[in-house]
Amino acid sequence: MKRILVNGGGGFIGGHLIKRLKAEGNWVRGVDLKRHDFAAPPADEFIVADLRDQNVARAAVQGIDEIYQLAADMGGAGYLFTGAHDAAVLHNSATINLNTLEFGHQAGVKKFFYSSSACMYPEYNQTDPDNPKCSEDSAYPAAPDSEYGWEKLFSERLYLAYARNYGTQVRIARFHNIFGPEGTWTGGKEKAPAAMCRKVAEAPDGASIEVWGDGLQTRSFLYIDECVEGVRRLMESDFTGPVNIGSEEMVTINRLAEMAMDIAGKKLTLRHIEGPLGVRGRNSDNRLIQSRLGWAPHYPLRAGLERTYAWIAAQVAHSATLA
Repeated sequence: MKRILVNGGGGFIGGHLIKRLKAEGNWVRGVDLKRHDFAAPPADEFIVADLRDQNVARAAVQGIDEIYQLAADMGGAGYLFTGAHDAAVLHNSATINLNTLEFGHQAGVKKFFYSSSACMYPEYNQTDPDNPKCSEDSAYPAAPDSEYGWEKLFSERLYLAYARNYGTQVRIARFHNIFGPEGTWTGGKEKAPAAMCRKVAEAPDGASIEVWGDGLQTRSFLYIDECVEGVRRLMESDFTGPVNIGSEEMVTINRLAEMAMDIAGKKLTLRHIEGPLGVRGRNSDNRLIQSRLGWAPHYPLRAGLERTYAWIAAQVAHSATLA
């Protein structure tokens, strides 16, 4: 039985990961600023505390074999791309990574997983919505479009430096827009699939919903179960990474909205407004993960969105009864 620490265990991906690790028979400790908003991940121990605090980080890693470092100051485009939270995003996430890695190394933790992001890819390779370039070897010359992306790139280098200098085993994945049930769906930190599902669920038939920009910007979205599967396969492999964990099924934001409407059985119109957009196009390139792990995500966006819409529609209905 491994003793595993999940930093960010109160978050969306962390909560699902804890379920998977426990199902595999591991002992799991979760740490986060808060408990999970929508579920109670079955951790053996859950600490509500701030990993920016060195004393908290030092205590969390004691007696641990492996760390999954998912904790970060993050959110969707409405949080990351306005510029209003840049200092907090850089400071908070970098501090968590510095603390986790140094104190984990001191405590003799055998292996670290670090969740990076596709946001670290250069903006200049993502200006064409139909042909974005996000292969792992395209990261340099570096030019992320957000401070969130710059911090992710810095922390990748931090983990790799510990691997070189101290022989620390690290595994690094670059996530591409993970979505699914039990994730943030309102409040400003939600990502596009959740926001779209919420808008459709709240709108009466025949109404309009807002879409930021012209809706022709492209993305791919990966269902949470595939993300967790990819993380576990990477962690059990001999490949350090960084490697993309994402879907290659690229869609426009308009198409994402239309898919949510079709799932809901509603006839709505799109009203395009100004808003934070991020890069013009982004899509996972899965050639490396296929070649190194013999696996790549394949779950259809529509299938994942159907599950996510059903869950969010239930949340919207429940919130309406409390209003």
